[in-house]
Amino acid sequence: MLQSIYYIKFALQFADMQITELVNIFNRQIGNRGWTSMRAYHDQALIDEFQRRGINTACICDGHVICFAHPVTYDLTNNQLVLVN
Repeated sequence: MLQSIYYIKFALQFADMQITELVNIFNRQIGNRGWTSMRAYHDQALIDEFQRRGINTACICDGHVICFAHPVTYDLTNNQLVLVN
């Protein structure tokens, strides 16, 4: 399956970022209820970048749905994203 040029653009952009930058980008999406295909490419590329780095994303993604209900932080010791209460 061919990936969208927009997905590739976001994936390349995220590949050059530090983990803290990726977490900040994720957290800026909290409460955003707008939905477009561009946002879908953005969000999928972001989750894919976390996972490409081996970061556990189970608290925000079940493999099918990405949840933007709560902000996250990065737990370096366990290499995972953790919900912020």
